[in-house]
Amino acid sequence: MIHRKTLLLAGALLSACMPVAGWADATAETDYFRARWDPIHFQPAISKATDEQCLACHQEVLERKPVAQSPAGLKAANALAWYQTLDTYEGEQLTFHARHLLSDYAGRVMDLSCTTCHQGNDPRDETSGTSATAQQGLTMRKMVDPWVCVMCHGQFNAQKMGIPGPWLENSSVFGDSCLTCHAAIKTERHKDIAFLKADAIEEAGKKSADACYGCHGGRAWYRINFPYADRQWPGWGQPPAGAASKYPRKDPSQAAK
Repeated sequence: MIHRKTLLLAGALLSACMPVAGWADATAETDYFRARWDPIHFQPAISKATDEQCLACHQEVLERKPVAQSPAGLKAANALAWYQTLDTYEGEQLTFHARHLLSDYAGRVMDLSCTTCHQGNDPRDETSGTSATAQQGLTMRKMVDPWVCVMCHGQFNAQKMGIPGPWLENSSVFGDSCLTCHAAIKTERHKDIAFLKADAIEEAGKKSADACYGCHGGRAWYRINFPYADRQWPGWGQPPAGAASKYPRKDPSQAAK
């Protein structure tokens, strides 16, 4: 015979896992377990969520500060992380979310929001397909699809670019400027990426190659590179020397859009 306390506990756990409607109702009382299943955390509602709605409960991600000293006694003021060596990393070290959402550089070249990265998850099984109502297309055991991160934190693809090796070892050959080649090659870039400010990136790239390299290998957190689309450029005509293998001559009307 099932003990009454067991039934009550099971009922309480079940009700805590039930989705709640009415997130917009500020007067509705809820708790952490019910809030995890609020529709705003899943598609399609999360795609329309504003930063203000997210930060109403997650404000702490912007308020946290890096520790001033490591457990071994090394002071942050006397150290420099590898990703801080690029010219584009300005000011003191910030936490992950603050660097992406609040830093001056991020504001100049990007238009990120909470839902740029966070596009829904399953708190129960952390994967898709385990129930009839589970959100589809989730990456197993990940709060964010890693491909979103790899877009700006993948490896520098020297082989595809026809460069002998890493950019830092060969940049001087190109005058320490990505635009030595890219002033004429693949000139249509960034404009179809919703969270990037294409014109601002171009201006930053003219001033420092770190503006380009920062997102194309300079801050690589992954061992793979992102498979960027190969696209022709307006007035591309005959491919430049060394690019024929990547951009074979085609009828311009058939060029990739």
